[in-house]
Amino acid sequence: METAVVILFISFLILLALNVPISIGIGLSTLLTMLVTIDPGPAVTTVAQRMAGGLDSFALLAIPFFILSGQLMGRGGIARRLIDFAKVLVGALPGGLAFVDIVACMCFGAISGSAVAATSAIGGFMIPMMNRDGYDREFNTAVTVTSATTGLLIPPSNILIVYSLASGGVSIAALFIAGYLPGILVGLLLMGVAGITATARKYPVGARAGLREGLRKTLSALPSLFLIVLVIGGIIAGIFTATEAGAVAVLYSLLLSMVFYREVKLRDLRGILLKSVETTAIVMLLIATSTGMSWILSYANIPQNLSAALISLTDSPVVILMIINFVLLAVGTFMDMTPAVLIFTPIFLPVAVTLGMTPLHFGIMMVLNLCIGLCTPPVGSVLFVGCAIGKTTISRMIRVLLPFYAAMLVSLLLVTYIPEISEWLPRALGF
Repeated sequence: METAVVILFISFLILLALNVPISIGIGLSTLLTMLVTIDPGPAVTTVAQRMAGGLDSFALLAIPFFILSGQLMGRGGIARRLIDFAKVLVGALPGGLAFVDIVACMCFGAISGSAVAATSAIGGFMIPMMNRDGYDREFNTAVTVTSATTGLLIPPSNILIVYSLASGGVSIAALFIAGYLPGILVGLLLMGVAGITATARKYPVGARAGLREGLRKTLSALPSLFLIVLVIGGIIAGIFTATEAGAVAVLYSLLLSMVFYREVKLRDLRGILLKSVETTAIVMLLIATSTGMSWILSYANIPQNLSAALISLTDSPVVILMIINFVLLAVGTFMDMTPAVLIFTPIFLPVAVTLGMTPLHFGIMMVLNLCIGLCTPPVGSVLFVGCAIGKTTISRMIRVLLPFYAAMLVSLLLVTYIPEISEWLPRALGF
């Protein structure tokens, strides 16, 4: 079985270095491992069966629904209204536009469920606006890319649905509820860094909105924010499941974008649907191939062996969880979140459970950890999008990003070692 592990990881790293798409690289390395170490006759059939089996889940139907809902929201004028709403809340604080950026990214990320969409939609408005007001370009981009990741913790979140599948059935509703406090915690710590930096650099203070203007902008944004209430409220009340909530979100987004805001026209639907199908296909292919790799790892007894090795290394839960976090941080720098969750959940979850950590707590810790990888080189997708929008380079961004990385790492440590941050709210609501 050691041969299988060596072939699997070396072939995967070679394909990754050759810039082969990660889903294709995972699938090819899995197939090669099976051809070499198992009977080559049924290898292709087995890989195909495992890929198909990985997609045979009712819960996964929620993903294309939430992707389509996010696309509709992204094109429906939501970003501008959320920015105006954030200005009313925090625009008059020192370095107010940085706070506006963070709050708007948190709200839009929660509505769309996509960090990349939040970076593109909010950053497209906020980064040029902050540039014009004298904020540093790299600082503006750093604020946007780090705060955009909070939408993967604040529901609805597709990656939490993927974790539910990988963990063997942790309640999606419980995961959604559990993500709120950690997501808000990350946002508050990022605001702390942004506020200290803005004060030190004497960035301008925004004008305070009048009562009438503030009320108008708040009322304009409320229908968009109501999507979160509709989805999560319906799940908590038991009116519909997470999958059905995705369908409700699509219907509400369609009515909001086309009827209420009138920003999406009938002719725009074709492009929105095609983009949603393209994104869904990419995510589903990642899930399918990652499921195949997870199976070959399980066949080679990697989770059991690693669990035994970690526990024999030390009996300190603090040290073992630190090691797990370190490995996941390293993985997040070169692997997309979806395959990382699918591949490493079966490996590390048994270790965490042995230490007394609940699968719910571990899932939130893991997603928060991997969010950091989205804004780190060499393959951080959110970082690349942010640099393109901000018209800057990664090399110029790194120094500015360091304090924001520190804030995210502090939030990760708090979530890791204080279970109540993740578990109190679901428990209070009966999940």
